[in-house]
Amino acid sequence: MRTVVSHVLLGLVALLFLAPVLYAVATALKPPGETFTSPPSLMGSELRWRNFADVFDYLPFQRFILNGLLVATVGTVVVLAASSLGAYAFARLRWRGREGLFVVFLATLMVPQEVLVVPMFILMQEFGWVNSFQALIFPWAFTAFGTFLLRQFFRGIPYELQEAATLDGCSPLRTFLSVMLPIARPALGVLAVFTFINYWNSFLWPLITVNDINSLGTVPVGLSLFFGQNGDHWHLVMAASVISLVPTLLLLIALQKHLVKGIAATGIAGR
Repeated sequence: MRTVVSHVLLGLVALLFLAPVLYAVATALKPPGETFTSPPSLMGSELRWRNFADVFDYLPFQRFILNGLLVATVGTVVVLAASSLGAYAFARLRWRGREGLFVVFLATLMVPQEVLVVPMFILMQEFGWVNSFQALIFPWAFTAFGTFLLRQFFRGIPYELQEAATLDGCSPLRTFLSVMLPIARPALGVLAVFTFINYWNSFLWPLITVNDINSLGTVPVGLSLFFGQNGDHWHLVMAASVISLVPTLLLLIALQKHLVKGIAATGIAGR
């Protein structure tokens, strides 16, 4: 009986979290003008699958998807490389001032993005990167979150493995590439999912730094273009939102095992 009650409660909680997604899908299939009806209804008078095709006719939404995939993929790779190297230095290498510098590095997490956009935009102007993919990728690729996450995982790896690699003649870099990274695949999977979703859902920074939205705009910026002087196309907004869920959903399914293992393992600290 306890197991049955637990599963029923978990099912209700899952349904609660899925309710907005189900409403978005139902609204995406409604005909124009039936989004807000009185009394409210979940389904429209017909299932209008044409709305998903109209999204690409109304705006170059396929371009926004490709831009978002490019920015999120390259940004995730850069974050994984930078964070893993930094985490290895903070967790496994011994050097003077390591703990103090890590505290300062970690303190940057307390600074909200809204405070950083102005100095970051000025820096992009100095580099000549405004209205470019570089400006969308690199400014937020060197944050402390990924370094902290991987540092906790590296600290849980027994030092005997590192010592054995050193005795075999491995340099610190070779130890990192051949020993640490293969073991850290679950944590890297967690960081990859979080980073990809952050890049994919970023709205404020692309809105500020991109001038040519039709060429360099990402999905969140493209969604805002459905609202304008010609009216608000809610059925197209919901259809585009459902389409934008597909890449992150596929990523979560592909990395599900690593995600579960990584979340369970990154909280275990070693010496």
